[in-house]
Amino acid sequence: MRPVKLTPSDIQQQLMQHPQWRLEQEKLSRSIVFKDFNEAFGFMSRVALLAEAMNHHPEWFNVWNRVDIQLTTHDAGGISALDFELAAKIDALLP
Repeated sequence: MRPVKLTPSDIQQQLMQHPQWRLEQEKLSRSIVFKDFNEAFGFMSRVALLAEAMNHHPEWFNVWNRVDIQLTTHDAGGISALDFELAAKIDALLP
């Protein structure tokens, strides 16, 4: 089944359950700062395994101890429930 783009109202409702995430350029976004590069890269490796299992991959950027993540569902043309599902799994990896 093809993912369905959420309405702006649905997105705002979901964002209340994920306070570390924000809407930025029509994508779910979050920046996370770690102790050092090794910790940031380890986190990215764990997210990569989750994303691959879901067949839903983040757009991300890493500089030393910071990881910037953006989630969107290209097949749906915007944010879908898959993005919030991955966001919750990402959050569960963090202390």
